[in-house]
Amino acid sequence: MNESLRNIWTIAKRELGGYFNSPVAYVFIVIFLLLNGFFTFMLGQFFESGEASLTRPFFSWHPWLYLFLVPAAGMRLWAEERRVGTLELLLTLPITAWQAIAGKFAASWIFLGIALFLTFPVVGTVYYLGNPDLGAILAGYLGSFLLAGAYLAVTVMTSAMTRNQVISFILSVVICFFLILAGWEPVTNLLVRWAPTWLVETVASFSVMPHFASFQRGVVDFRDLLFFTSIMVFSLFTTSVILRGLRSS
Repeated sequence: MNESLRNIWTIAKRELGGYFNSPVAYVFIVIFLLLNGFFTFMLGQFFESGEASLTRPFFSWHPWLYLFLVPAAGMRLWAEERRVGTLELLLTLPITAWQAIAGKFAASWIFLGIALFLTFPVVGTVYYLGNPDLGAILAGYLGSFLLAGAYLAVTVMTSAMTRNQVISFILSVVICFFLILAGWEPVTNLLVRWAPTWLVETVASFSVMPHFASFQRGVVDFRDLLFFTSIMVFSLFTTSVILRGLRSS
């Protein structure tokens, strides 16, 4: 392992340990699992649907669940460092800003992945009741994991903007909500009334929903992978610009 990866892993272990050394992580996971169960079996009417599929009752709720839960999990990453004054200390260590960002992001993404993995009883239920398409389920989980990563990268960016966790939470929710609504038909129909077609199409292209829908159908398309990766890279790059500005100020 080279020096850069070693630094990233060191930061990631520190952050991941910070999650599980407090009851907040366990409360978050319990809330996430309870909400997943509620939306799947109650609102999603899993048993009433009569289908051995997770597309509609399970995965379709994830963009909305993550809208609040992911910002709640990531809002502290940089805001807390700034609030308690440890950001300056962190940036003076023999690591680059990018390594610190990658380490923090990786730790939080792994934490979200653990929470997502713990929903496996739902998969067991589907297999107990029928013969689902394993490929579609795995693709859905991959899409859900990438969606959580995209939301998290946005939250990392907003967390670097302010020392107030509440402001970071609100900003990230607003941005992620835009990423959901951007391609929603009522929104595009409203834009068409006063905006040129190219602008409407540009706004709609930022929507996460059609890209996530492909994974729900069991389709892993390179364009969808590129879309989520682009959101993460752009948000993390913007975070590095913000931190460089704080370091030089």
